[in-house]
Amino acid sequence: MDGNLIDDGFPAVKLFNQGYSYTYDDVIFHPGYIDFPADAVKLDTRLSRNICLSIPCVASPMDTVTESAMAVAMASVGGIGIVHSNNSVAEQAALVRSAKSRRIPFVSDPVVKSVTDSVDSISDFSSAPYVLVTESGTAKSKMLGVVLRSDWEKLSDKGVRVSEYMISSPESVPASYDFDQVAGHLAAKNLSFVPVVRDEEVVDVVTAADVERIRALPKLGMPSLDAKGEFLVGAAIGTRESDKERLEHLVKAGANVIVLDSSQGNSSYQIEMIKYAKKMYPDIDVIGGNVVTIRQALNLIQAGVDGLRVGMGSGSICTTQEVCAVGRGQATAVYKVSSVAERSGVPVIADGGISNSGHIVKALTLGASTVMMGSFLAGSNEAPGAYEYKNGIYSPDCFVSYQIIGEQPFSFLYRLGFLLHTMENGLKIKKYRGMGSLEAMTKGSDARYLGDTAKLKIAQGVVGAVADKGSVLKFIPYTMQAVKQGFQDLGASSLQSAHDLLRSELTLEPSELEQHKPKEEFMGWFLMKRNIFDPSNYRATAFRLFSPGKFTLKSILD
Repeated sequence: MDGNLIDDGFPAVKLFNQGYSYTYDDVIFHPGYIDFPADAVKLDTRLSRNICLSIPCVASPMDTVTESAMAVAMASVGGIGIVHSNNSVAEQAALVRSAKSRRIPFVSDPVVKSVTDSVDSISDFSSAPYVLVTESGTAKSKMLGVVLRSDWEKLSDKGVRVSEYMISSPESVPASYDFDQVAGHLAAKNLSFVPVVRDEEVVDVVTAADVERIRALPKLGMPSLDAKGEFLVGAAIGTRESDKERLEHLVKAGANVIVLDSSQGNSSYQIEMIKYAKKMYPDIDVIGGNVVTIRQALNLIQAGVDGLRVGMGSGSICTTQEVCAVGRGQATAVYKVSSVAERSGVPVIADGGISNSGHIVKALTLGASTVMMGSFLAGSNEAPGAYEYKNGIYSPDCFVSYQIIGEQPFSFLYRLGFLLHTMENGLKIKKYRGMGSLEAMTKGSDARYLGDTAKLKIAQGVVGAVADKGSVLKFIPYTMQAVKQGFQDLGASSLQSAHDLLRSELTLEPSELEQHKPKEEFMGWFLMKRNIFDPSNYRATAFRLFSPGKFTLKSILD
């Protein structure tokens, strides 16, 4: 039989050496042999030479993605967050300390007063049943007491100082308590809330409602902890001389890993910073990048990096490839760099281009040890920024949270229901911007693109918005379950198993996924009620729904 007739796909070494640059959507794996359940798949991995994680997820050091709340949440589910550096040294160090000071999976925002203050209205309590009282009136000072809303409501003169009726020395727990210990304390003492204190300062307040909310979420693997039992937290720095001072403050703040944040990491600036950091702080792992070629990677490996960040222009809000005509398809970049980094024992972080669980499976199978996510996490509860409501639908990510939580987002009725709800109430969004956008550059990120000394600033990113995704504590576990099922279909029971299969029997082929073609479905006409108090006020709206989740609205009747 002609051998060409029984060829069934390409081995990776053949596909990626044909001179083409592939993105994740350009390739598809062939299924392997299954002899184990999906729950048997192990996703534990290495972020860098000396840092291990329970899941292969890293929050990107972007100012609309990772601050202390994201770092805490990611460590809680077994990943890690890299705190961005688009701020002052003191601000970034404070964010790292804030994340390191916690062992519960969220950051609360308690209402705080000083002893000389008064509670003037019920709105001072916000939605909490208490107001904390500290020496300075901020959380960063000694806690003296607590004012209960029920006690305040009984006051005849509500303008008196809180010191006259507060409960002194309320029950508290140390910040070293993890979530289960705090929950156990609340239950044992029959408390509705308890302050979490470190060195007499209030770190958080945990309520009984918080306990119910967290326990209703899916559980994942072990949290990411260092030798002291604190959450693993990373921090980004640049490659300028001033970043040496930033590095010192971040190490003192407790950062466990340092990421050199540069869009093009193969530079004398980065090589010098790698050598400096490893000399001054040999116990701190340093991750270099970004790189997309073997030559770039080898230069940083020889300089002493403990991990490599791979990707250039592949992010959803990055325009480097269009503006500068440099970069590489992310699938090819991950495969090529991983092939050489593996020989030196240097883990690879696939940075950019992750928009679904399938992309994560592809990145990890092609050789990456972890994936770094920006848009995938932006818009979540833990991402920086406040939510806004916008009328109409314009975000390509508007269905992400629904897809991830295990519903059927692409069924006709589900999309229709979400559409009508959003048209009535508006879309709940958060800002998301590329660090190469002019807006981000005004705060200092231009150094990442080696443009901080240039008179003219050239944007390599854009500013946009993404829809509310809920909490990463919920959708990351679901995403990891989907990744496990992908690995099961490949016949890989672990990341190392997937890497071994790629070098031996796993085959793949070029692919243009159907949902990425400009296919259009006309969904029909619908009447939408615009004002529930006026039954006659209806509006006919037609809409076209595009795969995999973009659609436009056109008003027919104004």
